[in-house]
Amino acid sequence: MNNDLIKSIEEKYTNLGENPETYLNGLLQTKPITYWDYIQVDTLLSLQKTRTDFKDEEIFVIYHQVTELTLKMMIHEIKQLSEGENLSEEVWITKLDRLKRYTRMLITSFDIMKDGMSYDDYNIFRAALTPASGFQCASFRYLELYSTRLENLLNKQGKERLPENPTTDDYFSHIYWKDAGLNRKTKESSLTLRLFVEKYEAGFKTLAEQVKGKTLEERIAQMDNPSEELKDKLKQFDHFYNVAWPLVHLDTAQHYLDRKGETKAATGGSEWKKYLHPKYQQRKFFPELWSQAEIENWGS
Repeated sequence: MNNDLIKSIEEKYTNLGENPETYLNGLLQTKPITYWDYIQVDTLLSLQKTRTDFKDEEIFVIYHQVTELTLKMMIHEIKQLSEGENLSEEVWITKLDRLKRYTRMLITSFDIMKDGMSYDDYNIFRAALTPASGFQCASFRYLELYSTRLENLLNKQGKERLPENPTTDDYFSHIYWKDAGLNRKTKESSLTLRLFVEKYEAGFKTLAEQVKGKTLEERIAQMDNPSEELKDKLKQFDHFYNVAWPLVHLDTAQHYLDRKGETKAATGGSEWKKYLHPKYQQRKFFPELWSQAEIENWGS
């Protein structure tokens, strides 16, 4: 065996204050790694728990689990940009290309939802999912909080309701996604929203405080003269995630909920036609990069 390799191993564990021989003896007893153990295949494939006997419900579950894993990959990339200091443009462009690629996966994967399930079966088994809703995906909110300042997560009406010198609590009171389940006039919330807020909102607020000054939007603002290439990559990601994907989501919802003018309610009870549209959400990660005309025609 290569003596330099042995020496490097000994130095590694000695520098950690450990006995290298203990680790080498442990290596003698370790079983070879297999794909199924490394990926945890048996565990992963056991996580599809359906509530009905309709076969396509399993497709529905798997699709959403794949979406969650894709969002986790995106958050993994975004956190590195948020937490990194003085990263080069090359790193930013590489990460943004990855984020665009992952978002494209989300966009194209909606074909599975739209054309990969039985229309009739879905419209029966989905009743068993109430009040659960994709709206309750916390990964969406984590990604947004890492990407941009809280004020960019309010639509025009939400911003008009803000008091002067708003606090984090004020922003969350008027954040765009609460419009999916909160009647602003009566202050009544849907069960879907209440359960989501109860489980996640405290953590969202903590994260919002932790990332102040470190969102992707603010990291870009701290750069000296970012290149046109970088700004173009940022705009592409912004449009992919905040316009193209919501519109595909809306199209898929219309396929199942508005076919033949039936206008069914979403499982979470939201006004989905209005809520899902980027014109209504008005979510932008990098508003300073867009012209006034582009902002006014957002989602058109």
